[in-house]
Amino acid sequence: MAPQVLSRALVTAKWLSEAVQAGRVGFFDIEECRDQSSPYDFMLPSESHFAEYVGRLGVSNDTHVVVYDGDELGTFYAPRAWWMFRVFGHKEVSVLNGGFKNWVKEGHPVTAEVSQPTPAVFKARLNTILLKTFEEMIQNVGSLRFQVVDSRPEGRFRGTELDQGLESGHIPGAVNIPFHSFLTETGHEKSIEEIQQIFREKNVDLSKPLAATCRKGVTACHIALAAYLCGKRDVAVYDGSWSEWFHRAPPRYKVSELKRNKA
Repeated sequence: MAPQVLSRALVTAKWLSEAVQAGRVGFFDIEECRDQSSPYDFMLPSESHFAEYVGRLGVSNDTHVVVYDGDELGTFYAPRAWWMFRVFGHKEVSVLNGGFKNWVKEGHPVTAEVSQPTPAVFKARLNTILLKTFEEMIQNVGSLRFQVVDSRPEGRFRGTELDQGLESGHIPGAVNIPFHSFLTETGHEKSIEEIQQIFREKNVDLSKPLAATCRKGVTACHIALAAYLCGKRDVAVYDGSWSEWFHRAPPRYKVSELKRNKA
């Protein structure tokens, strides 16, 4: 790959500006491309739903997809879309390093026009290796078969502040690495060496099984992306994350410093 690609999982604004084709830009809405019947936000849709949705965006199994978002941090939702494509069997997917804000900052063109991509056929096949269910997470509390990393802010992980209306806390055995730890002040991904050091400082062994969790299964995908950049391609995401865990797990499986201090 050209140096501007950095990694297949990341591409630079310069690379994308030279590679993008007119009329091939579509809007991927994670609020629409989800399991609408689930009580939890952003749960994965079915294979057929995903295939039909991305097909309307002009994505086939041969398309190199580049995802980005407009968050002020540089990247927030894009890793979720990146992970969704991967979990449905699509390997040619990358995140725009630095996001839309750095695309603009570097002087690349923008438009308010909505493109109309030519529909394509996409065949989805769920890769369960990259996905953890509630049942698997419950079993892991006792077996500790895989490591668990929680990407939420420290206060929500520890249980000292509310998590968007929910009592906060974490899954037993999980370690906390807030997702923004992997981003520079400019909103780009940190270097591989810096990312590896972050994992080491939290005693996360990238040679062993690893699952990521958060509030709604969104920022957990930053953990998966960061590990991918370090060569670990099989990090699973707990799709339901704390939203599901809070409502379904027994009280003894919700670790909270606030509750502990009140006891």
